Amino acid sequence: MKQTKKPFILGLGGTTNPASSTEQALAIALQSAADAGAETELFGSDRLLALPHYQSDPAGLGDTGKELVELVRRADGLLIASPGYHGTVSGLVKNAIDYIEETARDERVYLDGVPIGLIVTAYGWQAVGSTLAALRSIVHSLRGWPTPLGVGINASGGIFNDGICADAGVNEQLKLAAQQVMQRAETR
Repeated sequence: MKQTKKPFILGLGGTTNPASSTEQALAIALQSAADAGAETELFGSDRLLALPHYQSDPAGLGDTGKELVELVRRADGLLIASPGYHGTVSGLVKNAIDYIEETARDERVYLDGVPIGLIVTAYGWQAVGSTLAALRSIVHSLRGWPTPLGVGINASGGIFNDGICADAGVNEQLKLAAQQVMQRAETR
């Protein structure tokens, strides 16, 4: 059964720098989802930095943590982007993902059946591959559905500038990841 409302796609990720290649890649993918008819929201660097360290105590979530949990609950699909730091997901992004634990007792437990597009940027292919594998594992453990395409970007060449990616192939992959999330979100 198709949805009659616009799907809501949450973009989660980035670094401490809003101009990072990770956040720029995420914004490009989110824009592709918006262009395809989604309502989108970016939960990026500013809000990631405002999140307290996750603790399983609702009193310790803070306003930003509560906001993130509500966005996750509302999401029909997610795009998650992380830099590859030392071969794995950054602590900043992992902390945000840990907040999904607050949905453990919801009707839709965690990300059950939710399509998740994954994006990784790093300054080397080894970190790209291992970080993408780690994100896939995390999404599976949260019962999410990682899209067939995971976008791995070696950003060492400085291909992002002012929200624009100079590599046509990477742009196409970011668009495809968003399309895969949208296709699945529209059929939920």
